[in-house]
Parts: sequence; C-alpha cells; structure tokens
Amino acid sequence: MIPRLLAGASLATLLIATPLVSPTAASAAPDPAATNPADLNSVVVAEMRERGASIADTSRTAKVNATRQAGEWAFGTAVLTTAAGSDDHPEGWLFVAHRAKGAWTVALEGEPAFADLTSRAPIVPAEERTLLAEQDGRQIGTTSATDGRTGMALPWAVGQTWSMWGGPHGWSGTAAPWSSLDLAGGDQRVLATRGGTAYTMCTGWIRVIHDRGYSTDYYHLWNSINVNGAGVSQGTFLGHTGTDVTCGGSASGRHVHFGLRQNSAYIGIAQHNIGKWVPQNGGAAYQGSALHGSARVYAGGALYNYGALGFTQGIIDANGGGSVNKRTGPGTGYGVAGSVGDGATVTVSCSANGTSHTGRWGTTSLWNRLSDGTWVTDAFMWTGVNGPINGWC
Repeated sequence: MIPRLLAGASLATLLIATPLVSPTAASAAPDPAATNPADLNSVVVAEMRERGASIADTSRTAKVNATRQAGEWAFGTAVLTTAAGSDDHPEGWLFVAHRAKGAWTVALEGEPAFADLTSRAPIVPAEERTLLAEQDGRQIGTTSATDGRTGMALPWAVGQTWSMWGGPHGWSGTAAPWSSLDLAGGDQRVLATRGGTAYTMCTGWIRVIHDRGYSTDYYHLWNSINVNGAGVSQGTFLGHTGTDVTCGGSASGRHVHFGLRQNSAYIGIAQHNIGKWVPQNGGAAYQGSALHGSARVYAGGALYNYGALGFTQGIIDANGGGSVNKRTGPGTGYGVAGSVGDGATVTVSCSANGTSHTGRWGTTSLWNRLSDGTWVTDAFMWTGVNGPINGWC
C-alpha cells in the first residue's frame, strides 16, 4: 500500500466520525478528502477505503480517533463501523500520521510504512515500536504461518472453565478466515491471553498487540478498559463479557468475540494452541471443536483454561489411548522407561530421528527428548510445528 499524502494544517478534533458513501452516491456527494484536504480525518478515511471491505455500504461509518498528537505527528485508531444487528463486525486499524511541508503521510497497521513511521514517531515509545514493527511480517523471527504456537492462555483466569459457545468462525460471521471463537461463562472477566500493548478500538472492543507478529481482538465487552498503548500482562483485565455493539455487529447473548490475528490480519484459529487447546474447524462456521491431547470438546462444550503452552513444550496426544510409552532412546528398539498420560504437558530438550510412527498429526520419524532424559515419538505429541521445537540433539 502506498501511503496517502494530502495537504494539511492541524488536527481540529480528536474524535471524528465520517459516513462512507457508495460509488453511486459519490457522484452526488463530493469526496471529503478532495473538498477538505487540510483535514487529517479525510486522509485517514481515504487510506481506510483502500484497505477496508464493503466500503460501498452506506451504513458503514469511519471513526478516526487521534489518541495522541504532538507537533507534526499523530497516532490513533481508525474503525469502519457497521450497523448494529448486522452479521458484519467492524474493521479497525491503528494508524500513524506525519505532516511534512504541509502534507500528511498516513499509514495503517500492517503496511510497511506503518513500521517505518512508528520507528521515527516521538509519540510512540521505544518498547511499543518493537511490537508494532512485527505486525507487517518483515521482521526477523516473525512467526511462520505454519507455526501453531502462540504462547497464549484462554481469555479468562487460569483454572476456570468457560463455555465455547461458538467454534471457529469469521470475525464477521461465516466469512473466511475462521479466526474467532465465541466464549462465555465463568466469572465473566475477560483477560489478556498474553502480554503485549493494548488499545481501545472503540467502546467494547480491545486489541492487544503481542510479540511474534500476533495480536488478539476482544469484542462485545461491557465495562471495557480505556487504553491507548498501555502495557498488559497475561491475565490483565480487559472488560466483562457483554453484548456491546457500539461499532456494529450483533451479539445475541453475553460473551466475548475473541479473534486471532497475525501480521495485522485475521488468520484461521484452527491448529493454534490457546490455553493448551487446539481449535479445529467444523463443517460450517460456529461448529468445530477443540482438542487437548485426545480430549475433544465440541461447540457448546466446556473449556478448562490450562494456561499458556511454552514454546519448548508439547502436549501428549495418545490419539485415543490412555498413555504413551517413554523410551531410553529415539525409537522402539530402546527400552521402555515409563509412560506419560494423554493430555500431559512435557518439556522438550532436543529432538532426533528414529523409528517412524503415525499419530493424529501424521507420520514422522522425529522423536523428542524430554527434560527427564526419556524419549517420546513426535507422532503422539502436539508441538505446533512440523519439526524440532528446541533444536537437534
């Protein structure tokens, strides 16, 4: 995306809402960016039009909130709302803007220019820049799309059990990618799944930017916190489950609409570990299930929050059995050295090739050496990657 440049003078307000018009209506209504080029709001809206979906829908409104400004710099949130009760949920981005020689340069989260501008913006602290720079996927160490490890817990207190009202589905209902889960119950306190930096996109909607290119969205919150780049830890309170649709969408009952993002875009939540559960797509949106070892919970069932899975940890999946043998070496030619139960969390020291086996996740000759010195075949362990998670032995 090429950053948008228009002439500008100053920020008139901090919160501005601008209706979007359809191509038909545009012939009768002048483009605000053309009629008022001095308005930063118009520049941001123009950039949103290039990035957003359904921009011809006249029910959608652009809300630009410049939460920070100093001199020639501005930073904030930009949201395309939708009608309350609609099947479509709002779209939103962080934005950064810089004015030089009377022209505004605006970039939205996910664009290369966003990382470039935030790295120079004095209104963005250094610790915040690091996480934001990872959101466009260009940084060294950015997580591969095939890596299902997130380091996240479920969005409630560890040790509590909530209901998975809706299995994998789109941020806006049935549309792909199926990035989201609907979750409810427990004490109704929605918590950050992993540490990061939090932003209020609009009332009832919090986004947390994490490391490794990940971010998470929490919508329909009641009593949500009001944050603008605040650091949070795993377990920080974000709000209560609710039915808020201030920026559009629908909520038939009290819950949190939880969405997973990577590199500033929603991604399929299936095969990603959240709270030591691995969501699985069903035949249709809102169906599906989640796996913890061999235990499968279908939509409508209960999920216990085991906490975050470490990046060098795996979950034993006996593929329907009660336990998996541990060996003294990487293969069935080595002696049995005990067993480990289905669903157990294990720490992997290193990996090596050995005898081949087939499990739920396919056929492999990879064996993992556990922290106690014993070995387990990778065929009966969920690690999130197709290969070693802690190097070769």
